Amino acid sequence: MDSHDARLEQLEARLRRLQGLTGAALVLAVLGLGAAALRSPVPPAGEVVASRLVLTDAKGRTRATLDTNKGGGASLVLHDSAGRPRALLGVGTDDSPHLRFSTAEGESLAELTVFSDEAPRLTLSKSGGVDLFSVGLQVDGSSRLELADAQGRPRAILGADEHGQPGLRLVDRRGQTRAALRVGSSDEGSLVLEGREGELFRAPVVQ
Repeated sequence: MDSHDARLEQLEARLRRLQGLTGAALVLAVLGLGAAALRSPVPPAGEVVASRLVLTDAKGRTRATLDTNKGGGASLVLHDSAGRPRALLGVGTDDSPHLRFSTAEGESLAELTVFSDEAPRLTLSKSGGVDLFSVGLQVDGSSRLELADAQGRPRAILGADEHGQPGLRLVDRRGQTRAALRVGSSDEGSLVLEGREGELFRAPVVQ
């Protein structure tokens, strides 16, 4: 065998080694892709995974949106026939759930919110954003109901403190209490009335 044939055999041997290495690399690549596919979560049949969904009617108008935000909140918004948001069900970035109904201009008419998982509050408002009625529980365990005038000023306040002792206050337009009725810890009732000139009536009489 001359030198030319020897060099040819060496080249053929190198080619066979390269082919073997290439085949092994392809096998490893396929195995790696298969393992990655197995690790990737596959949604069950019929499930849609998305960060935002929009539902439209037959005329292409937006009627509902389901969305999440960067802060961790999520909301479902229902729109009227003109595409304006009118109802919202959501969870805030602090994980507080809330439900809101709005006017066509976007002003709140009724809102229910739960703070700290133990303090729900319901507010009813008129167009213009003025709260007329609100009732809720406080974090300390007390309760409170407020009736307001057309300017949103609380005028009648009914509630019970954290020990369950009830009371009623009637307030004038300046926020001054004019009448107060209360039942104390000893189950004794008290009444205080204040006149326009500051005169007071108390029952029972304070000695």
